[in-house]
Amino acid sequence: MMNKRFYLSSTDKKIGGVCGGIAEYFDIDPLLVRIAFVVLFFGCGTGFWAYILLWLLAPKR
Repeated sequence: MMNKRFYLSSTDKKIGGVCGGIAEYFDIDPLLVRIAFVVLFFGCGTGFWAYILLWLLAPKR
């Protein structure tokens, strides 16, 4: 069984690598993750705080 872990992306990052890391973990397009964070940011403001928390707490590869 494969032990899958979430890491900040070091290759696919625009700011901190959070969206790239989520996209690698779920094997989806990083653009979709970035769009989701933008929608959450402008929709209810949680996207910003979620991104900052993940950026600070997630391990680097």
